[in-house]
Amino acid sequence: MNLTEEQIMAMAPDDAAKKAGLSLASPAKWVAKGAGNTALWGLCQGSGSKPYQTQVDLSDFATKCSCPSRKFPCKHGLGLLLLYARQQAIFTDTATPGWVTDWLQKRNDRQEKKTEKASKPVDEATRQKRQDARHQKVTDGIEELLRWTRDLLHNGMVQLPEKGPAFIDNMGRRMIDAQAPGLAGLLKELSDINFYRDGWPSEALDQLARIYMVAKGYQHIDTLPENLQQDIRTLIGYPQSQDALKALPGLRDQWFVLARETAKEDQLTVERNWLYGLQSQRYALVLQFFVRNQQPTFSALPGMLLDAELVYYPSATPQRAMVKMQYGSKDRGTIHGLPNWLAVLQTQAAMQSRQPFATQYPFIVQGLRAVRQADQWFLQDEEGQCMQLAAPFTGLWKWLSLSGGMPLQTAVIGKGNTYRLLGTWSNNDYKLLYANVE
Repeated sequence: MNLTEEQIMAMAPDDAAKKAGLSLASPAKWVAKGAGNTALWGLCQGSGSKPYQTQVDLSDFATKCSCPSRKFPCKHGLGLLLLYARQQAIFTDTATPGWVTDWLQKRNDRQEKKTEKASKPVDEATRQKRQDARHQKVTDGIEELLRWTRDLLHNGMVQLPEKGPAFIDNMGRRMIDAQAPGLAGLLKELSDINFYRDGWPSEALDQLARIYMVAKGYQHIDTLPENLQQDIRTLIGYPQSQDALKALPGLRDQWFVLARETAKEDQLTVERNWLYGLQSQRYALVLQFFVRNQQPTFSALPGMLLDAELVYYPSATPQRAMVKMQYGSKDRGTIHGLPNWLAVLQTQAAMQSRQPFATQYPFIVQGLRAVRQADQWFLQDEEGQCMQLAAPFTGLWKWLSLSGGMPLQTAVIGKGNTYRLLGTWSNNDYKLLYANVE
């Protein structure tokens, strides 16, 4: 296990778990502890008569504990990982207990059942009938959405603040009924705009244009290039078969984990893992959805370097990907970002010419520093060109303290002329700068 303490603390679900986990990273807290090739385990004496059984699957750092906590990982899992990172030599027990092997076997059995279920034959006629019925529902819903959009623009967007969130939310519910949840999500982004902030009309018009282009694109989908068709279907809300994706050729690379951001959406936790391939120089987004008490299938921490094979979802500008095979982790790799903002804009323009719907792109840019002008912070490259730092300037003060005013290679995410910070390299170490988007 090559995890640092910073990476382990990044796994914590909240600050309370971090603090409690640190307090348990002591040999005195553990009645027994051990480690093998596939797992890490320990018995932690709590308030009950029996110690809590804590275990970690070293293939993806998934944890399980017999304590009543609903957090993943719980404080015992964090404490065990921290103790192992600090004092690996004291984990002398290598005989894996039965309760650990049983848990590992159950995880393997669940994966095998998923594979078996996916291999069962499908009734093509029934599936085609379902697809045709959904297509008609989506088509009817889109016609209504386009009328709604045209009426809104005809009457003037200045009325949006007066109409209130219900005006947009009602159309979002109509899209759910039309089996177009992706369009409902785009409408929710429109509803979430602060209509009492300067510049909101431009932001709202951009989002309306995006909704309109997706809807019109679906009406003419058969005339578009195949990969752009897939982008539109994804934005409408059509799922993609994970098994079909796994059958596609993958890209094996050394993938550096730039960020892992989590957000709550309704009853789901949405996790965005941003990766960068050292050899391919390509970015990837591993997107996961899970409910409370579930653990994601892919687990990686910012700053880790993974030897893995990724499969990109079909797209005119592939970015979202799934992990097809993970072979392990590496200690260190050399990363060279784009030289300046001009290179960023050229790359971004080429991508938008093929797929105009994206709202943000990740980039690694060399030699950035922070400058302040007229109460606004900017990210300046070594050529003197600047881009706006998105308010509320998350990570700015940590970045300034690390750089001391000197330029640093920095990972950012955004679009156009506005970006937010993800992380930076200081003395060859990657430091996180972002905060989770809730």
